[in-house]
Amino acid sequence: MKNQLTVYKIGGKIIDNSAHMKAFLFGIKQSKGHKIIVHGGGNTASKVMNQIGLKPKMIDGRRITDAAALEIVTMVYGGLINKRLVAQLQSIGVNAIGLSGADGNIIRAHKREVREIDYEWVGDIDEVNGKALGAMCKNENVPVICPLTHDGNGHMLNTNADTIASQVAIALAQEFDIELVFCFELRGVLSNYDDKQSVIPKISRKDATQMHNKGIISEGMIPKLKNGFDALEGGVRNVFIRHIEDINDINAGTTLGL
Repeated sequence: MKNQLTVYKIGGKIIDNSAHMKAFLFGIKQSKGHKIIVHGGGNTASKVMNQIGLKPKMIDGRRITDAAALEIVTMVYGGLINKRLVAQLQSIGVNAIGLSGADGNIIRAHKREVREIDYEWVGDIDEVNGKALGAMCKNENVPVICPLTHDGNGHMLNTNADTIASQVAIALAQEFDIELVFCFELRGVLSNYDDKQSVIPKISRKDATQMHNKGIISEGMIPKLKNGFDALEGGVRNVFIRHIEDINDINAGTTLGL
């Protein structure tokens, strides 16, 4: 029987909210089995850029990461946010280890090909070192992974945190019984964004496509759902989208299904 491992993904809206972070830390402390945490932090990176006079470049919510922006996100994601989160986890007795994709060569990626848009130093994942991450977990450590990968040629790459969480979960699915939980500031996927209680209990890829075509699901949720469905197809047992207060509640939020 495989050991249980849960991959938790938290975004910037959780990190920037003290009440949400308190709920997240409590949930992690109470959770069973091995765990990995993947975090974002784009809001903080944009704030720091504005403070030093660099204007963030965004297209449809996606960051254009030029050389100057790469320096900032490396410092903010890999330093400020990651180490602060690690310290908070240590304070509750969780032996966290902060990592980027370059540390231990855990996530190798390549610079995204230029098509209609040049995202510059943005990476698409080639390989996740599941063996290294699994060994850390078996030694009772909790990897805390920031949204930075590397190309093997000395370059860091800004990489979507939802994608990292999905690919990490897939890479460990052969060795562990994996669940992937997207921790959210909403109760789950909503059928009506103006009604925060209109949670869709279960959704398939086909359902998601139909709802997107009808304008029911917003653009921001589509990449999260795509990564979730990819994880299921890659061998992950369960994928959930839940409110940060409900991350260990099996009856809460939205369950993804094929």
